[in-house]
Amino acid sequence: MPAFLSRLPFGPWRKREPLVSVVRLTGVIAASGGAFGRTLSMAGVAPLLEKAFAPKNQVAVVLLINSPGGSPVQSALIGRRIRDLAEEKKVPVLAFCEDVAASGGYWLACAADEIYADDSTIVGSIGVVSGGFGFHDFISRHGVERRLYTAGEHKAILDPFLPENPDDVARLKALQQEVHQFFISHVRTRRGERLKGEEGELFSGAFWSGRTAVGLGLIDGVAHMRPHLRARFGEKVRLRVVEPSRGLLSRLPFRSGDGESRLGHGIGAALPAAALNTVEERAVWGRFGL
Repeated sequence: MPAFLSRLPFGPWRKREPLVSVVRLTGVIAASGGAFGRTLSMAGVAPLLEKAFAPKNQVAVVLLINSPGGSPVQSALIGRRIRDLAEEKKVPVLAFCEDVAASGGYWLACAADEIYADDSTIVGSIGVVSGGFGFHDFISRHGVERRLYTAGEHKAILDPFLPENPDDVARLKALQQEVHQFFISHVRTRRGERLKGEEGELFSGAFWSGRTAVGLGLIDGVAHMRPHLRARFGEKVRLRVVEPSRGLLSRLPFRSGDGESRLGHGIGAALPAAALNTVEERAVWGRFGL
């Protein structure tokens, strides 16, 4: 084929520059949506992943990750979907971490073939955490009587209005250990021999800066997306950013994680739930000083 044909902007003979699809994964990971769409769930992310992996002959798919973690189940579902699509389409996946890729956020990063971050990105937190409050002294002091009826001796495990039961705590810790082992197995499988740190420390729930994470083998390097892609695929690499559909209803603030409008329930009813979700989300980000 004559060289000049490849330079024409039309026709099957035109030269196509390398294509990379980019999908952003930002927010706390949870099955239910946040007050203003700030959470990640399998239901919300799956359509974006399908779009990201759809083009033929693209050279890579990029995950832009900024998440402090959340639900281990949703993390595993999203991570598994990324791997299934990558293997089906036979395209490499690169993760670029922004402020934080910790806990479930790091689980998502490990779904990529290579992980990059900024020097100051918070990386790691390979562990499991549960929290709550105990109100039994408070209600007793204020003359409130707790009435609870169950069928099944463990149905009211860790009830915040009853004194803490050591057997309940032991049961919870056993469950946490099991989930922790799933997380560890995922990291070992995905990072393999690249892990360089002592496992007792790597899997302790601690977290590190991106620069330190390189030395531990948790990530592959310190790099930012655009410069890295240009150096790797050429200055003319095309970035195809995959975003959610933004129809009229999707712009309304009171929405569930699966895109369903909450207006039918009334704005007044949505406000308390929105406020509570925001507090919970901020608490998860706050664990990392963000």
